[in-house]
Amino acid sequence: MAAGRTPSWLGDENAAHALASMIDDGPLSRNGIAGRINLSKQTAAQIVARLEESGLIAPAGEETAARGPAATVYAVREDVTYGVGVNVDQHGVQSSVIDVTGRRHTVARESAAGLTSERSAAKDVAHAVLRACKSAGVDLARVGHVCIGVPSSVDPRADELSSVEGLPGWSRRHVRQQIEDALGCRVRIDNDVNLAAVAERSTGAYGENATTALIWTGYGIGLALDIAGKIVQGSSGGAGEIGHLPVARRVVPGVEDDLDIEDVVGAAALEALAKEIGEPDLTFDRILAGEPLPTRLMEALAPRLAYAVIPVLGVIDPDFVVFGGPVGRAGGEALAEMTRVAIRNRTRWDPNVSVARVSEDPVLAGALELLRKDLREDYLARARRSGATNEAEEIERSLRAIR
Repeated sequence: MAAGRTPSWLGDENAAHALASMIDDGPLSRNGIAGRINLSKQTAAQIVARLEESGLIAPAGEETAARGPAATVYAVREDVTYGVGVNVDQHGVQSSVIDVTGRRHTVARESAAGLTSERSAAKDVAHAVLRACKSAGVDLARVGHVCIGVPSSVDPRADELSSVEGLPGWSRRHVRQQIEDALGCRVRIDNDVNLAAVAERSTGAYGENATTALIWTGYGIGLALDIAGKIVQGSSGGAGEIGHLPVARRVVPGVEDDLDIEDVVGAAALEALAKEIGEPDLTFDRILAGEPLPTRLMEALAPRLAYAVIPVLGVIDPDFVVFGGPVGRAGGEALAEMTRVAIRNRTRWDPNVSVARVSEDPVLAGALELLRKDLREDYLARARRSGATNEAEEIERSLRAIR
């Protein structure tokens, strides 16, 4: 027997494999478990008893057998622990509950105007968790994981945000620690564009080993690099901050000051460009509300966007360039194609440029996708051990203490 592979270890692994099968494929009978992971019926029965005693599975009906009595099927208990995804941006806070099967509940929303005047990271997130749980009818005590998207790069080593300009009351330092101390559960914080890239990958539209560059255009511009399903964070969480890259002055005729990419494609630049081409009523707020970009504006904007994409092509040469964010959605495939042509006319590259598939709050969708994976790992870890500490009551007390 290999070192460490004791009967106890083997029992843990078999239990985890059986539970994983039920999470991924739905309810199974004892015989179904035996066949799925190549175990004897007696061993499968022991695993079912163990998982049921641990509170991880429960009977979920019967399956009709060709001969003999109907067999009981068992399903994963979804209420063991939940995750809450939170998207905090300039407009407010969106949050939603997800369970281990991937079922997502109703999104709870609160506008920035409706948030408490004395905001902080802990208060914003705690109230978002409370709203999401109330909307879903989920017990607060069952929240074990929270994932938060913010409009800032996040340094996980220093637990520090690069900017809190769009987050009134938030501090830049020790943010994750503040929220974990307040909520009493596991917390992860990530850049909003990175989470949008996670959501985009989950659509299955890209090959397993594909490299995808998600260009997010909104108030500013950001980049998320997905290499074979791995989001590139950088040593300090700053990978993808392309808005600060300098551009040639000739990009904006008549401007003598130094410019960066955000100066030529950000919200302020977009409104100025709209006025120049005779569309003075087109504001960024109207774009946020879903108004499409006029063709004339896209023709003027595409060469500027090309300057944002070209450095990415030179360094990464991705398989796919994907436009996301409110401006990317407003321009649609027409803007993507115009940008591709502008790049082809200026460089040796002729990239595959398209529009993001996920349109309904991709930041929240990415947070929920990460939580689904976290919950799965949590359940499997519980299946591998007995007598795990239940922190549910402490979590509930922490959440309810924040008012």
